Amino acid sequence: MTSPTKAEGSGSAVALDPELETTAEVAKGEKKLEGRSPGQLMWQRFKRDRTGVISACVVIFFFVIAALAPVISALYGKNPYTLYAQEPDYPFLLDDFAMPTGSFGGMSGDFWFGVEPKLGRDVFTMLLYGMRTSLYMAVIVTLASVITGVLIGMVGGYFGGRVDYWVGRVTDFFLGFPQQLFFIAFMPVVTALFVDPKDETPTYLRAVAIILVMWFLGWMGLARLVRSSVLSLREREFVEAAKVSGASPWRIVRKEILPNIVTPILVQGTYILPSTILSIAFLSFVGVGFVEPTPDWGRMFAIGADVYEQDPMFMVFPGVAMVVFVLCFNLLGDSVRDAFDPKTGR
Repeated sequence: MTSPTKAEGSGSAVALDPELETTAEVAKGEKKLEGRSPGQLMWQRFKRDRTGVISACVVIFFFVIAALAPVISALYGKNPYTLYAQEPDYPFLLDDFAMPTGSFGGMSGDFWFGVEPKLGRDVFTMLLYGMRTSLYMAVIVTLASVITGVLIGMVGGYFGGRVDYWVGRVTDFFLGFPQQLFFIAFMPVVTALFVDPKDETPTYLRAVAIILVMWFLGWMGLARLVRSSVLSLREREFVEAAKVSGASPWRIVRKEILPNIVTPILVQGTYILPSTILSIAFLSFVGVGFVEPTPDWGRMFAIGADVYEQDPMFMVFPGVAMVVFVLCFNLLGDSVRDAFDPKTGR
């Protein structure tokens, strides 16, 4: 008996198994369906949010400008430390009242954003380096606060009982501190511990003190958020199944719970960073943060507050830069939240 897959003769067509032929057509004609991860779904939703994309571009632009501040300053030919009013190349940079000559705060081809009153420093490079100082400090404080808040919140939420009780009381204790007053009162104490009051405090020590003080009072909100999320997750079926299978608490927290609370952590981090920038500027504005000659947004506001009647333009550029950055970062946080959880979409 002749097999149906063999040719009867040289001129006859080859007969195929009908079932194999149908399978080949289905595989050839239909598109292969592929599953998408939560990260891919989040990215697709985020790309459709025009406000979020624009805000992300603005935030990235600020960070790039801050990182390239020395390069831009070198190409521009100015720096934020030189007193150009005392340079022989610019003899009429300030008038008899130590205010910038010319219109709009002394803006010109040599000084794009004008010059600083009284001292004659370049405002453009002061803004660049002030942006660099504020952003770098805010990133360090935010990372330290997020890591501390996540660890403390997960310990209290997962173990519960007495551990949760004492962790909660410690968190409530720190929440009882008036933050702004604590910043003003404690910053001089921190610097005095390491530097004699007669000596000038180094810039790096001021930066470390600001980071320590802001981290000391910056983790509690995230800790309470993480604790509440972990409390709701530790009774879920997949966590109970991991316990029954003999998984260690560290593995359960790392593999089962932490991936499910990434969204609130990330969103809360996007809110902590801009508020940290405002707090750093506040410290410098009241005189307990960065001081001369370190460029800083808050110190520029302090200088502008003294001369706003004679030279209102000096405060315009740092004010606009800070408002734009903080606004865009907050909008970015809203967009990230909506991308992770479309039920909260605006």
